[in-house]
Amino acid sequence: MPQPRIPLFLDCDPGIDDAIALGYLLCQDDVDIAGIAASGGNAPVEQTTRNALGWLQLAGRTDICVHPGADRPLAQDADYALETHGETGAGYARLPLEGLPPSDTDAAHAWAAAARAHPGELIGVLVGPATNLALALDLEPRLPQLIRRLFIMGGAFNYRGNTRPTTEWNVTWDPEAASRVIAAFGQAYIAGDAPYAPVMAPIEATEAVVMTPERLAKIRSRGDLSPNRTPQWSTWLDQLAAALRFYFEFHEWDGHGYLAHIHDPYVLAAAIEWARQAETTGKVGRAGNDRDPFTTIATDELRVSDESIRAVEPDRREVMARGDTTPVPWAETTQAAVDIELTGTLTRGETVADWLGRWNRPANAEIIRRIDAESFLDNLTEALQKGPGGPTQP
Repeated sequence: MPQPRIPLFLDCDPGIDDAIALGYLLCQDDVDIAGIAASGGNAPVEQTTRNALGWLQLAGRTDICVHPGADRPLAQDADYALETHGETGAGYARLPLEGLPPSDTDAAHAWAAAARAHPGELIGVLVGPATNLALALDLEPRLPQLIRRLFIMGGAFNYRGNTRPTTEWNVTWDPEAASRVIAAFGQAYIAGDAPYAPVMAPIEATEAVVMTPERLAKIRSRGDLSPNRTPQWSTWLDQLAAALRFYFEFHEWDGHGYLAHIHDPYVLAAAIEWARQAETTGKVGRAGNDRDPFTTIATDELRVSDESIRAVEPDRREVMARGDTTPVPWAETTQAAVDIELTGTLTRGETVADWLGRWNRPANAEIIRRIDAESFLDNLTEALQKGPGGPTQP
C-alpha cells in the first residue's frame, strides 16, 4: 500500500533556523510541498524571499514556488533581527544571487489557494510572523475549516522573552496578526467547525532544541546514514554550516554559549510526524467531544459549503467520528485559552494563557510545554545527514 502523501504549506522568514527547517522539509519524500511563503521578520521580505529561493536553488529544488509576502506588520513599523541572523539573514552563508524567481502569487493568495486545493488535508506550518496568514483570512475566512491543522512557532508563556522582557520575536513582530490567527483558528475549534486546536510551540519549549558544533559536525560527516549523499547536498550542508557559525557567535554574544537555539525545524518536523501518525493510527479528531468533527467541515449545516470539502473520503468520516486524538510528537502539551496582549505599554505582544480558567473561556490552543529535544535532534541529524531521498524514523 503506497504511503499517504502529506500536503504542507510552510510560511517562514529565513532566517537561519528557518533554513534548517527548509532543509529538513526537502528530506521528507512523503511530503507534497504546496508552497512556501516568505514574510518580513528576521530580515526584510525581499531578503527573506531571496533566501528561501537561494536555499532551494542550492538544493536543486527549482520546482518549488516561493510566494513573497507582507513587508510590514498590520499595525506597526517593521523591525528586523539582523544582529541575530546577519545582514542578509543567512549568517556567513553564500547563497545563489541569481536564478530562481519568486512566484507572481503573493503569500496570502497562496495560502488560500493551497487550502482550497487540499481541503481538510493541508498541514499549515507557521514559523515566521503571522502577517501573511492573517491577510489570507481576509481573502478566505474558511481557512480554519479548510486547513487540517495549523502548527505555530511563537509565543512565550510566563517566560522571559527573546525580544522584549516577556515577548517572543514572531508574535512581537506583528501582534495583531498573531491575535487574528489565534482567534480565527481557535474559535473554529471551539465551535466544532474544525477538529483540531492550533498547536503553539513557544520559546520556553523550543529553546530546549539546541544545535551544537559537535552535532553539526555529525550531520556533515559521511557515515553509514549518508552513503548516497550527493555532492549538491554536501554543498548545501557546507553553506548551512557557514550560516550556523554566525548563529553560534550570536548566541555566545547573547550569553547562551557557543550553540544555537533552533526553534523552527522542530515545529515543522512535529507537524509532519503528527500528520504521519494520524494517518497511520487513524486517530483523528478531538478528545472529549461527542460531536462528529467531520460533520462540522463537511455538511451544509455550517458556513462551509464548498463541494470540495464535502468530498473527503467516506472511510475517514468513520475515523473522525470516533473523536480520537493523535499526540504532538516529541512533546508534552496542554490546552488552554490563549490571547495576545495588544495594548500593554510594557507587555505588547505577550502571549497569555489562562491556566486557571479565570476568563471562563474554553481552550482555543494546544500549547507545547516540554520537548524531548534529544529524540527530535537525533531525527533531525539523521534526516540532514542522509539528505533528500526518504523520510526518517520517528
